[in-house]
Amino acid sequence: MSAKRILIVDNEAKMRRILELSLKAMGHIVSEAADGAAALSIVEKQAVDLVLTDLRMPGMDGIALLAALRERGMDVPVIVMTAYGTIETAVEAMKLGAVDYIIRPFEMETVEMAVTRALAMQAVQRENSFLREEVSRGWGAFVGTSVAMQSLYELIRQVASTRSNAFIVGDTGTGKELVARAIHEASGRTGLFVPINCAAIPAELLESELFGHVKGAFTGAVRDRVGKCELASTGTIFLDEITEMPANLQVKLLRVLQEGCIERLGANGTVPVDLRIVSATNRDLQQAVESGALRRDLYFRLNVVRIDVPGLRDRRGDIALLANHFLRKHALELGRAVPSLDSHVLQRLEAYEWPGNVRELENIMERAVVLCRGEEITLAHLPVELVHQPPSRSAPPVTLVDNEGSLNLKAQVEELECRLIKSALARSANNKAAAARLLGISERTLWYKLKTYKVES
Repeated sequence: MSAKRILIVDNEAKMRRILELSLKAMGHIVSEAADGAAALSIVEKQAVDLVLTDLRMPGMDGIALLAALRERGMDVPVIVMTAYGTIETAVEAMKLGAVDYIIRPFEMETVEMAVTRALAMQAVQRENSFLREEVSRGWGAFVGTSVAMQSLYELIRQVASTRSNAFIVGDTGTGKELVARAIHEASGRTGLFVPINCAAIPAELLESELFGHVKGAFTGAVRDRVGKCELASTGTIFLDEITEMPANLQVKLLRVLQEGCIERLGANGTVPVDLRIVSATNRDLQQAVESGALRRDLYFRLNVVRIDVPGLRDRRGDIALLANHFLRKHALELGRAVPSLDSHVLQRLEAYEWPGNVRELENIMERAVVLCRGEEITLAHLPVELVHQPPSRSAPPVTLVDNEGSLNLKAQVEELECRLIKSALARSANNKAAAARLLGISERTLWYKLKTYKVES
Protein backbone atom coordinates (compact mmCIF):
# COMPACT_ATOMS: atom_id res chain seq x y z
CA MET A 1 0.00 0.00 0.00
CA SER A 2 1.35 3.45 -0.89
CA ALA A 3 2.09 6.03 1.81
CA LYS A 4 -0.99 7.69 3.29
CA ARG A 5 -1.34 10.89 5.30
CA ILE A 6 -2.51 10.07 8.84
CA LEU A 7 -3.49 12.59 11.49
CA ILE A 8 -2.93 11.67 15.16
CA VAL A 9 -5.09 13.56 17.67
CA ASP A 10 -4.19 13.15 21.35
CA ASN A 11 -3.53 15.60 24.18
CA GLU A 12 -0.63 13.46 25.45
CA ALA A 13 2.58 14.33 23.63
CA LYS A 14 4.19 11.01 24.61
CA MET A 15 1.34 8.99 23.07
CA ARG A 16 1.49 11.08 19.87
CA ARG A 17 5.21 10.37 19.63
CA ILE A 18 4.79 6.59 20.08
CA LEU A 19 2.06 6.45 17.44
CA GLU A 20 4.05 8.69 15.07
CA LEU A 21 7.10 6.40 15.18
CA SER A 22 5.00 3.30 14.57
CA LEU A 23 3.03 4.79 11.65
CA LYS A 24 6.14 6.27 10.03
CA ALA A 25 7.76 2.83 10.27
CA MET A 26 4.78 1.57 8.24
CA GLY A 27 5.71 4.13 5.56
CA HIS A 28 2.97 6.69 6.22
CA ILE A 29 3.13 10.49 6.47
CA VAL A 30 2.09 11.68 9.94
CA SER A 31 0.60 14.95 11.20
CA GLU A 32 -0.24 15.71 14.85
CA ALA A 33 -2.80 17.72 16.80
CA ALA A 34 -3.26 18.10 20.57
CA ASP A 35 -7.04 18.51 20.46
CA GLY A 36 -10.08 18.35 18.19
CA ALA A 37 -10.06 22.03 17.23
CA ALA A 38 -6.44 21.88 16.02
CA ALA A 39 -7.20 18.65 14.17
CA LEU A 40 -10.20 20.19 12.42
CA SER A 41 -8.05 23.12 11.30
CA ILE A 42 -5.49 20.73 9.78
CA VAL A 43 -8.11 18.65 7.93
CA GLU A 44 -9.68 21.80 6.48
CA LYS A 45 -6.31 22.89 5.04
CA GLN A 46 -4.92 19.63 3.64
CA ALA A 47 -6.17 16.24 2.50
CA VAL A 48 -5.93 13.52 5.15
CA ASP A 49 -6.45 9.79 4.50
CA LEU A 50 -7.11 8.70 8.09
CA VAL A 51 -7.68 10.26 11.53
CA LEU A 52 -6.59 8.40 14.67
CA THR A 53 -8.08 10.24 17.66
CA ASP A 54 -8.40 9.85 21.40
CA LEU A 55 -11.96 10.23 22.67
CA ARG A 56 -11.28 12.16 25.88
CA MET A 57 -9.42 15.44 25.40
CA PRO A 58 -9.84 18.92 26.84
CA GLY A 59 -11.77 21.36 24.65
CA MET A 60 -13.13 19.61 21.53
CA ASP A 61 -13.02 15.90 22.29
CA GLY A 62 -13.01 12.97 19.84
CA ILE A 63 -16.82 12.73 19.61
CA ALA A 64 -17.14 16.45 18.85
CA LEU A 65 -14.34 16.21 16.27
CA LEU A 66 -16.04 13.28 14.52
CA ALA A 67 -19.38 15.09 14.49
CA ALA A 68 -17.76 18.25 13.10
CA LEU A 69 -16.06 16.30 10.29
CA ARG A 70 -19.34 14.68 9.24
CA GLU A 71 -21.26 17.98 9.43
CA ARG A 72 -18.74 19.45 6.97
CA GLY A 73 -19.27 16.53 4.58
CA MET A 74 -15.75 15.14 5.15
CA ASP A 75 -15.83 11.34 4.82
CA VAL A 76 -12.25 10.76 6.02
CA PRO A 77 -12.16 7.48 8.02
CA VAL A 78 -11.74 7.90 11.79
CA ILE A 79 -10.40 5.38 14.33
CA VAL A 80 -11.10 6.25 17.95
CA MET A 81 -8.97 5.30 20.95
CA THR A 82 -10.74 4.85 24.28
CA ALA A 83 -10.10 3.53 27.78
CA TYR A 84 -11.72 0.26 28.86
CA GLY A 85 -14.24 2.00 31.07
CA THR A 86 -15.72 4.15 28.28
CA ILE A 87 -16.78 1.50 25.72
CA GLU A 88 -20.24 3.13 25.53
CA THR A 89 -18.61 6.29 24.17
CA ALA A 90 -16.79 4.25 21.52
CA VAL A 91 -20.11 2.74 20.44
CA GLU A 92 -21.52 6.27 20.15
CA ALA A 93 -18.54 7.18 17.96
CA MET A 94 -19.24 4.18 15.71
CA LYS A 95 -22.81 5.35 15.29
CA LEU A 96 -21.47 8.73 14.16
CA GLY A 97 -19.39 7.03 11.49
CA ALA A 98 -16.09 5.97 13.08
CA VAL A 99 -14.69 2.95 11.23
CA ASP A 100 -13.07 1.24 14.24
CA TYR A 101 -12.10 1.69 17.88
CA ILE A 102 -9.08 0.64 19.93
CA ILE A 103 -9.17 0.05 23.69
CA ARG A 104 -6.33 1.57 25.72
CA PRO A 105 -3.83 0.39 26.77
CA PHE A 106 -3.03 -1.38 23.51
CA GLU A 107 -0.23 -3.17 21.70
CA MET A 108 1.17 -1.32 18.66
CA GLU A 109 0.36 -4.36 16.50
CA THR A 110 -3.32 -3.72 17.27
CA VAL A 111 -3.00 -0.13 16.04
CA GLU A 112 -1.13 -1.18 12.90
CA MET A 113 -3.80 -3.79 12.06
CA ALA A 114 -6.62 -1.29 12.61
CA VAL A 115 -4.90 1.33 10.42
CA THR A 116 -4.24 -1.18 7.61
CA ARG A 117 -7.84 -2.41 7.77
CA ALA A 118 -9.29 1.11 7.72
CA LEU A 119 -7.15 2.22 4.75
CA ALA A 120 -8.05 -0.93 2.80
CA MET A 121 -11.74 -0.32 3.49
CA GLN A 122 -11.38 3.28 2.32
CA ALA A 123 -9.76 2.13 -0.95
CA VAL A 124 -12.67 -0.25 -1.64
CA GLN A 125 -15.23 2.47 -0.86
CA ARG A 126 -13.49 4.91 -3.19
CA GLU A 127 -13.38 2.32 -5.96
CA ASN A 128 -17.09 1.53 -5.52
CA SER A 129 -17.91 5.24 -5.53
CA PHE A 130 -15.88 5.72 -8.70
CA LEU A 131 -17.64 2.78 -10.39
CA ARG A 132 -21.05 4.22 -9.47
CA GLU A 133 -19.95 7.56 -10.90
CA GLU A 134 -18.74 5.84 -14.08
CA VAL A 135 -22.15 4.20 -14.55
CA SER A 136 -23.94 7.55 -14.17
CA ARG A 137 -21.71 9.46 -16.56
CA GLY A 138 -21.77 7.26 -19.65
CA TRP A 139 -21.42 3.65 -20.81
CA GLY A 140 -18.43 1.37 -20.47
CA ALA A 141 -15.26 3.32 -21.16
CA PHE A 142 -17.22 6.17 -22.76
CA VAL A 143 -18.09 9.47 -21.10
CA GLY A 144 -21.31 11.14 -22.22
CA THR A 145 -25.05 10.97 -21.79
CA SER A 146 -26.12 13.13 -24.75
CA VAL A 147 -28.66 11.88 -27.30
CA ALA A 148 -25.86 11.49 -29.86
CA MET A 149 -23.86 9.24 -27.51
CA GLN A 150 -26.88 7.20 -26.45
CA SER A 151 -27.51 6.46 -30.14
CA LEU A 152 -23.86 5.46 -30.53
CA TYR A 153 -24.00 3.10 -27.53
CA GLU A 154 -27.09 1.38 -28.91
CA LEU A 155 -25.53 0.95 -32.36
CA ILE A 156 -22.37 -0.55 -30.82
CA ARG A 157 -24.50 -3.06 -28.89
CA GLN A 158 -26.37 -4.04 -32.05
CA VAL A 159 -23.23 -4.39 -34.18
CA ALA A 160 -21.26 -6.28 -31.51
CA SER A 161 -23.77 -9.12 -31.38
CA THR A 162 -23.15 -9.95 -35.07
CA ARG A 163 -20.14 -11.12 -37.10
CA SER A 164 -20.49 -8.23 -39.55
CA ASN A 165 -17.58 -5.96 -40.42
CA ALA A 166 -18.01 -2.34 -39.36
CA PHE A 167 -16.69 0.96 -40.65
CA ILE A 168 -16.17 3.78 -38.15
CA VAL A 169 -16.19 7.31 -39.50
CA GLY A 170 -15.34 10.38 -37.44
CA ASP A 171 -13.02 13.35 -37.15
CA THR A 172 -9.60 13.08 -35.51
CA GLY A 173 -9.83 12.80 -31.74
CA THR A 174 -13.43 11.56 -31.54
CA GLY A 175 -12.50 8.15 -30.12
CA LYS A 176 -12.78 5.78 -33.08
CA GLU A 177 -10.46 3.19 -31.51
CA LEU A 178 -12.53 3.34 -28.32
CA VAL A 179 -15.59 2.44 -30.40
CA ALA A 180 -13.72 -0.43 -32.07
CA ARG A 181 -12.59 -1.81 -28.69
CA ALA A 182 -16.15 -1.57 -27.36
CA ILE A 183 -17.44 -3.58 -30.34
CA HIS A 184 -14.83 -6.28 -29.73
CA GLU A 185 -15.36 -6.45 -25.95
CA ALA A 186 -19.13 -6.73 -26.35
CA SER A 187 -18.88 -9.27 -29.18
CA GLY A 188 -17.94 -12.35 -27.18
CA ARG A 189 -15.15 -13.18 -29.64
CA THR A 190 -12.42 -15.01 -27.75
CA GLY A 191 -9.39 -13.78 -29.70
CA LEU A 192 -7.34 -10.62 -29.34
CA PHE A 193 -8.25 -7.05 -30.24
CA VAL A 194 -5.37 -5.99 -32.51
CA PRO A 195 -5.17 -2.35 -33.61
CA ILE A 196 -2.98 -1.17 -36.48
CA ASN A 197 -2.66 2.37 -37.80
CA CYS A 198 -2.18 2.15 -41.55
CA ALA A 199 -0.96 5.77 -41.74
CA ALA A 200 1.73 5.32 -39.07
CA ILE A 201 3.61 2.45 -40.75
CA PRO A 202 5.72 2.93 -43.89
CA ALA A 203 4.11 1.36 -46.95
CA GLU A 204 7.04 -1.03 -47.49
CA LEU A 205 6.63 -2.44 -43.94
CA LEU A 206 2.85 -2.50 -43.75
CA GLU A 207 2.45 -5.78 -45.66
CA SER A 208 4.73 -7.59 -43.22
CA GLU A 209 2.87 -6.01 -40.27
CA LEU A 210 -0.45 -7.22 -41.63
CA PHE A 211 0.40 -10.66 -42.98
CA GLY A 212 3.74 -11.56 -41.38
CA HIS A 213 6.78 -13.05 -43.11
CA VAL A 214 9.07 -16.07 -43.07
CA LYS A 215 12.80 -16.03 -42.43
CA GLY A 216 14.72 -14.77 -45.46
CA ALA A 217 11.68 -13.20 -47.15
CA PHE A 218 13.63 -9.93 -47.44
CA THR A 219 16.79 -8.33 -46.15
CA GLY A 220 16.55 -8.16 -42.37
CA ALA A 221 13.98 -10.95 -42.06
CA VAL A 222 16.13 -13.03 -39.69
CA ARG A 223 13.23 -15.03 -38.23
CA ASP A 224 9.59 -15.90 -38.94
CA ARG A 225 7.11 -13.29 -37.85
CA VAL A 226 3.37 -13.62 -37.25
CA GLY A 227 1.33 -10.77 -38.78
CA LYS A 228 -1.45 -8.77 -37.15
CA CYS A 229 -4.19 -10.56 -39.13
CA GLU A 230 -3.01 -13.91 -37.83
CA LEU A 231 -2.76 -12.57 -34.27
CA ALA A 232 -6.34 -11.31 -34.49
CA SER A 233 -7.79 -14.64 -35.66
CA THR A 234 -10.98 -15.42 -33.64
CA GLY A 235 -10.76 -11.82 -32.44
CA THR A 236 -10.97 -8.38 -34.05
CA ILE A 237 -8.46 -6.43 -36.12
CA PHE A 238 -8.89 -2.66 -36.15
CA LEU A 239 -7.55 -1.00 -39.29
CA ASP A 240 -7.32 2.69 -38.44
CA GLU A 241 -6.87 5.19 -41.29
CA ILE A 242 -7.46 2.41 -43.83
CA THR A 243 -7.75 4.97 -46.63
CA GLU A 244 -3.94 5.38 -46.28
CA MET A 245 -3.32 1.70 -47.11
CA PRO A 246 -1.54 1.25 -50.49
CA ALA A 247 -3.72 -0.08 -53.31
CA ASN A 248 -1.76 -3.32 -53.70
CA LEU A 249 -2.34 -4.18 -50.04
CA GLN A 250 -6.03 -3.38 -50.37
CA VAL A 251 -6.20 -6.08 -53.05
CA LYS A 252 -4.55 -8.60 -50.70
CA LEU A 253 -6.86 -7.63 -47.84
CA LEU A 254 -9.84 -8.16 -50.13
CA ARG A 255 -8.51 -11.67 -50.88
CA VAL A 256 -8.28 -12.36 -47.14
CA LEU A 257 -11.95 -11.39 -46.77
CA GLN A 258 -12.97 -13.56 -49.71
CA GLU A 259 -10.91 -16.67 -48.93
CA GLY A 260 -10.53 -16.53 -45.14
CA CYS A 261 -6.78 -17.09 -45.15
CA ILE A 262 -3.54 -15.11 -45.28
CA GLU A 263 -0.18 -15.73 -46.90
CA ARG A 264 2.97 -14.64 -45.10
CA LEU A 265 5.60 -12.86 -47.15
CA GLY A 266 7.97 -15.44 -48.64
CA ALA A 267 5.78 -18.40 -47.68
CA ASN A 268 4.48 -21.04 -50.08
CA GLY A 269 1.30 -21.91 -48.20
CA THR A 270 -1.59 -20.09 -46.59
CA VAL A 271 -2.83 -19.83 -43.01
CA PRO A 272 -6.59 -19.88 -42.29
CA VAL A 273 -7.87 -16.97 -40.18
CA ASP A 274 -11.21 -16.15 -38.58
CA LEU A 275 -11.25 -12.36 -38.76
CA ARG A 276 -13.66 -9.63 -37.90
CA ILE A 277 -12.46 -6.37 -39.41
CA VAL A 278 -13.36 -2.98 -37.98
CA SER A 279 -12.04 -0.13 -40.11
CA ALA A 280 -11.88 3.61 -39.54
CA THR A 281 -11.08 6.85 -41.29
CA ASN A 282 -11.30 10.56 -40.60
CA ARG A 283 -11.66 11.29 -44.32
CA ASP A 284 -14.87 11.86 -46.24
CA LEU A 285 -15.62 8.22 -47.06
CA GLN A 286 -17.51 8.77 -50.30
CA GLN A 287 -14.80 11.07 -51.54
CA ALA A 288 -12.12 8.52 -50.61
CA VAL A 289 -13.88 5.89 -52.73
CA GLU A 290 -14.41 8.24 -55.67
CA SER A 291 -10.77 9.40 -55.60
CA GLY A 292 -9.47 5.82 -55.49
CA ALA A 293 -7.94 6.10 -52.01
CA LEU A 294 -10.20 3.21 -51.01
CA ARG A 295 -11.08 0.46 -53.49
CA ARG A 296 -14.80 0.34 -54.13
CA ASP A 297 -15.01 -3.46 -53.88
CA LEU A 298 -13.10 -3.43 -50.56
CA TYR A 299 -15.30 -0.59 -49.31
CA PHE A 300 -18.45 -2.67 -49.85
CA ARG A 301 -16.92 -5.63 -47.97
CA LEU A 302 -15.83 -3.50 -45.02
CA ASN A 303 -18.75 -1.09 -44.83
CA VAL A 304 -21.42 -3.60 -43.81
CA VAL A 305 -22.39 -1.41 -40.86
CA ARG A 306 -21.31 2.20 -40.78
CA ILE A 307 -20.82 3.92 -37.41
CA ASP A 308 -20.55 7.72 -37.34
CA VAL A 309 -18.83 9.01 -34.20
CA PRO A 310 -20.11 12.48 -33.28
CA GLY A 311 -17.63 15.31 -32.94
CA LEU A 312 -17.49 17.19 -29.65
CA ARG A 313 -19.25 20.18 -31.21
CA ASP A 314 -22.22 17.89 -31.89
CA ARG A 315 -22.47 16.79 -28.24
CA ARG A 316 -21.88 19.99 -26.29
CA GLY A 317 -24.02 18.71 -23.43
CA ASP A 318 -21.23 16.24 -22.61
CA ILE A 319 -18.44 18.85 -22.38
CA ALA A 320 -18.84 19.51 -18.64
CA LEU A 321 -18.91 15.75 -17.90
CA LEU A 322 -15.81 15.13 -20.01
CA ALA A 323 -13.90 18.11 -18.61
CA ASN A 324 -14.50 17.04 -15.01
CA HIS A 325 -13.66 13.43 -15.88
CA PHE A 326 -10.29 14.47 -17.33
CA LEU A 327 -9.61 16.84 -14.41
CA ARG A 328 -10.14 13.96 -11.99
CA LYS A 329 -8.06 11.56 -14.06
CA HIS A 330 -5.00 13.82 -14.36
CA ALA A 331 -5.23 15.23 -10.82
CA LEU A 332 -5.17 11.69 -9.41
CA GLU A 333 -2.25 10.77 -11.68
CA LEU A 334 -0.32 13.77 -10.30
CA GLY A 335 -1.36 13.04 -6.71
CA ARG A 336 -3.25 16.32 -6.35
CA ALA A 337 -6.68 17.27 -5.07
CA VAL A 338 -9.23 17.43 -7.89
CA PRO A 339 -9.83 21.11 -8.80
CA SER A 340 -13.21 22.53 -9.75
CA LEU A 341 -14.08 24.41 -12.95
CA ASP A 342 -14.74 28.14 -12.83
CA SER A 343 -18.08 28.99 -14.48
CA HIS A 344 -16.34 31.27 -17.01
CA VAL A 345 -14.06 28.38 -18.00
CA LEU A 346 -17.05 26.14 -18.62
CA GLN A 347 -18.66 28.83 -20.78
CA ARG A 348 -15.49 29.04 -22.91
CA LEU A 349 -15.30 25.27 -23.23
CA GLU A 350 -18.92 24.95 -24.32
CA ALA A 351 -18.57 27.79 -26.86
CA TYR A 352 -15.37 26.46 -28.46
CA GLU A 353 -15.56 24.63 -31.82
CA TRP A 354 -13.17 21.78 -30.79
CA PRO A 355 -11.36 20.96 -34.04
CA GLY A 356 -9.38 18.32 -32.09
CA ASN A 357 -12.49 16.93 -30.41
CA VAL A 358 -12.27 14.90 -27.16
CA ARG A 359 -8.51 14.42 -27.47
CA GLU A 360 -8.02 18.19 -27.57
CA LEU A 361 -10.25 18.65 -24.52
CA GLU A 362 -8.25 16.09 -22.55
CA ASN A 363 -4.97 17.79 -23.45
CA ILE A 364 -6.35 21.17 -22.31
CA MET A 365 -7.60 19.71 -19.02
CA GLU A 366 -4.26 18.00 -18.38
CA ARG A 367 -2.48 21.30 -19.03
CA ALA A 368 -4.85 23.08 -16.64
CA VAL A 369 -4.17 20.56 -13.85
CA VAL A 370 -0.40 20.94 -14.34
CA LEU A 371 -0.59 24.75 -14.17
CA CYS A 372 -3.19 25.02 -11.39
CA ARG A 373 -1.85 25.60 -7.88
CA GLY A 374 -5.19 26.34 -6.23
CA GLU A 375 -8.55 24.63 -5.93
CA GLU A 376 -10.13 26.01 -9.11
CA ILE A 377 -9.35 26.01 -12.83
CA THR A 378 -9.63 29.58 -14.12
CA LEU A 379 -9.23 31.24 -17.52
CA ALA A 380 -5.55 31.78 -16.68
CA HIS A 381 -5.01 28.02 -16.98
CA LEU A 382 -6.47 27.77 -20.51
CA PRO A 383 -4.55 28.23 -23.79
CA VAL A 384 -4.61 31.77 -25.19
CA GLU A 385 -6.44 30.73 -28.36
CA LEU A 386 -9.30 29.30 -26.32
CA VAL A 387 -9.62 32.31 -23.98
CA HIS A 388 -9.57 34.79 -26.88
CA GLN A 389 -11.49 32.66 -29.35
CA PRO A 390 -13.31 34.55 -32.13
CA PRO A 391 -17.09 34.37 -32.15
CA SER A 392 -18.43 31.18 -33.77
CA ARG A 393 -19.14 31.44 -37.47
CA SER A 394 -22.87 31.41 -37.66
CA ALA A 395 -24.64 29.29 -40.21
CA PRO A 396 -27.11 30.88 -42.62
CA PRO A 397 -30.50 31.07 -40.93
CA VAL A 398 -33.11 28.56 -42.07
CA THR A 399 -36.51 30.07 -42.73
CA LEU A 400 -39.61 28.74 -44.35
CA VAL A 401 -40.25 29.47 -47.99
CA ASP A 402 -42.22 32.65 -48.62
CA ASN A 403 -45.89 31.78 -48.19
CA GLU A 404 -46.82 34.21 -50.97
CA GLY A 405 -44.80 32.27 -53.50
CA SER A 406 -45.65 29.07 -55.28
CA LEU A 407 -48.01 26.69 -53.47
CA ASN A 408 -46.58 23.70 -55.31
CA LEU A 409 -45.76 21.26 -52.48
CA LYS A 410 -42.86 19.56 -54.28
CA ALA A 411 -41.19 22.90 -55.03
CA GLN A 412 -41.67 24.11 -51.47
CA VAL A 413 -40.17 20.90 -49.99
CA GLU A 414 -37.21 20.97 -52.37
CA GLU A 415 -36.49 24.61 -51.53
CA LEU A 416 -36.58 23.90 -47.80
CA GLU A 417 -34.40 20.79 -48.18
CA CYS A 418 -31.86 22.81 -50.13
CA ARG A 419 -31.73 25.49 -47.42
CA LEU A 420 -31.37 22.92 -44.66
CA ILE A 421 -28.52 21.20 -46.52
CA LYS A 422 -26.68 24.49 -47.02
CA SER A 423 -27.15 25.33 -43.34
CA ALA A 424 -25.82 21.95 -42.23
CA LEU A 425 -22.79 22.25 -44.53
CA ALA A 426 -22.01 25.70 -43.17
CA ARG A 427 -22.39 24.56 -39.57
CA SER A 428 -20.12 21.55 -40.13
CA ALA A 429 -17.44 23.48 -42.07
CA ASN A 430 -18.40 21.56 -45.26
CA ASN A 431 -17.73 18.16 -43.65
CA LYS A 432 -20.19 15.88 -45.44
CA ALA A 433 -20.28 13.19 -42.75
CA ALA A 434 -20.95 15.73 -40.01
CA ALA A 435 -23.56 17.52 -42.14
CA ALA A 436 -25.34 14.22 -42.79
CA ARG A 437 -25.44 13.56 -39.04
CA LEU A 438 -26.96 16.98 -38.40
CA LEU A 439 -29.61 16.31 -41.04
CA GLY A 440 -30.33 12.82 -39.77
CA ILE A 441 -29.63 11.18 -43.14
CA SER A 442 -26.90 8.94 -44.53
CA GLU A 443 -23.87 10.47 -46.23
CA ARG A 444 -24.83 8.68 -49.44
CA THR A 445 -28.28 10.34 -49.34
CA LEU A 446 -26.62 13.71 -48.78
CA TRP A 447 -24.36 13.25 -51.82
CA TYR A 448 -27.38 12.31 -53.89
CA LYS A 449 -29.25 15.45 -52.81
CA LEU A 450 -26.21 17.65 -53.41
CA LYS A 451 -26.12 16.37 -56.99
CA THR A 452 -29.89 16.64 -57.40
CA TYR A 453 -30.11 20.22 -56.13
CA LYS A 454 -26.76 21.20 -57.72
CA VAL A 455 -25.45 22.49 -54.39
CA GLU A 456 -21.81 23.48 -54.62
CA SER A 457 -19.72 21.40 -52.20
